[in-house]
Amino acid sequence: MTERRAVVLLSGGLDSTTCLAIARSEGFIPYALSVAYGQRHAAELEAAARVAAAFGAREHRIAHVDLGQFGGSALTDAAIAVPTDGLHPGIPVTYVPARNTVMLSLALGWAEVLGANDIYIGVNAVDYSGYPDCRPEFIAAFEKMARLATKAGVEGAEMKIHAPLMSLSKAQIVERGTTLGVNYGLTVSCYKADDQGRACGLCDACRLRRAGFEAAGVADPTRYVPV
Repeated sequence: MTERRAVVLLSGGLDSTTCLAIARSEGFIPYALSVAYGQRHAAELEAAARVAAAFGAREHRIAHVDLGQFGGSALTDAAIAVPTDGLHPGIPVTYVPARNTVMLSLALGWAEVLGANDIYIGVNAVDYSGYPDCRPEFIAAFEKMARLATKAGVEGAEMKIHAPLMSLSKAQIVERGTTLGVNYGLTVSCYKADDQGRACGLCDACRLRRAGFEAAGVADPTRYVPV
């Protein structure tokens, strides 16, 4: 196989969309993977489908894993309110236990079937909400595991987990995506997006996203729920 394939985890948000654009710019044929993990709204999955089509992903699949059956996160349990009073120190209630571990595992499985040695994930350790599975130590550990736990890795393939946004600020991510032609109007980042994909403007994800556009000096195309 001469073509370079990569599985790109695609949530439909700003970061993962930028990640998809970067994978393409680096010469990979992207296979987009979204995960329906029991999140409280479907707007981000609909956004992921739009983004995958717009960026010409070779294929877009949605894997279904119900992390919501365990609860423990404001993103999967309707009984836990999504905070809207600003960013706080520590790990917030929007952290979904094991989410990135599960998503990367699914991506790894598909990558092996595709004969792809590369996986892209849009985690970020600068402007983020304090999630432990967004840190470089976690990505490095998963990459090591991937090389140990796969047929491809055992046979000598250098399984690589790409996290190109890891050290970028939200403004830098917006700038990078803009230079690559990303239409952020297609994306949904809000933890409380309504059925039309409109953002609340108050949750952590909305605050970080808005601040990123402002700092980058790029017009914010986000559709917000009327106040």
